[in-house]
Amino acid sequence: MESQPAFNREEINGTVWEVPEKYVRLKQIGTGAYGTVCSAINSKTNEKVAIKKLHRPFQSDIFAKRAYRELRLLKHMKHDNVIGLLDVFTPAHRLETFQDFYLVMPYMYTDLSKVRGVLTEDRVQFLVYQMLCGLKYIHSAGIIHRDLKPGNLAVNQDCELKILDFGLARHAEAEMTGYVVTRWYRAPEVILNWMHYTKTGNGYLVSWVHNGRNVQWKDTLQRERLYGPAYSNNEGNRDTWPRIHRETRKPGASPTAKNYVKSLPCYPRKDFSLLFPRASEQAVDLLEKMLVLDADARVTADGALAHSYFDGLRDPEDCPEPKPYDDSYDNATLPLEEWKRLSFKEVKSFVPFPRRDSRRRNTLTMS
Repeated sequence: MESQPAFNREEINGTVWEVPEKYVRLKQIGTGAYGTVCSAINSKTNEKVAIKKLHRPFQSDIFAKRAYRELRLLKHMKHDNVIGLLDVFTPAHRLETFQDFYLVMPYMYTDLSKVRGVLTEDRVQFLVYQMLCGLKYIHSAGIIHRDLKPGNLAVNQDCELKILDFGLARHAEAEMTGYVVTRWYRAPEVILNWMHYTKTGNGYLVSWVHNGRNVQWKDTLQRERLYGPAYSNNEGNRDTWPRIHRETRKPGASPTAKNYVKSLPCYPRKDFSLLFPRASEQAVDLLEKMLVLDADARVTADGALAHSYFDGLRDPEDCPEPKPYDDSYDNATLPLEEWKRLSFKEVKSFVPFPRRDSRRRNTLTMS
């Protein structure tokens, strides 16, 4: 029988941490509603990692289900551009004493919301490429992120990117409200509460990377007039976008959205080369395909990766095929002890994902 590793116990900012002795120099770097994160050094590999301790994951069946789901999603992610687990552990030797578990993830230097200054074209290209590779992997597993934003795109000093935070992720076939999506990055169909959030809904973040700033208009929908393009001709909104009107007539559609769409005048198509003067011609063409009001006509992550903008970067090894995510427990109602048993089983069955060495380095300036 495999021997249990020795654990060290210490208190950090009022929270007791019990971690294997190989993890040293713990330092709190973040805290939120559901957990606290410390940086640490794996003394066996000299690698800097981030360790997350969930706040009382088994205080109720709701908390226990959330903790179990986060653990399973992170265990499932095995892609260089998606945050995954390096390790998961618990100081408990048996289910009867199981109260806490810890998630060990790669330490990332910062996130895109903290980028300052103007990014060069090659850095933008590399960042967007990695974002799309990660999204293609997530979507191929049958998962939609739902809160993709600069703060959830971690980067290190070599310009390597990982998609973070699957707390709001859902299976692609589920009906989902748009309220949870961070306001300034919502796709138009989410703003208008059309409920059927598709895999193309994540494309609206990319304009931020090219524009280089977090734009916040008083009216969120005003952004779509600028970035849409809302209308490509002057035939009238009812003829140009008949599907939009069909969607707003469906049960559950927001009455406000119905009235808003009916009131829309025609807007001439904006010239993206003027909106993004620093972007190349290929980048502008890709943006126009990503920022399309009609979700059915919007390019997918897979389609965007095939664009000529990425001809110098594309590599089949960057897009491995994932196993489908098993969401059979996502809608389950189970007692607390059963969620705890399932979580304990997942912790004990963890097998690390062998990571590839980085093939391309591109230093990114951060503040």
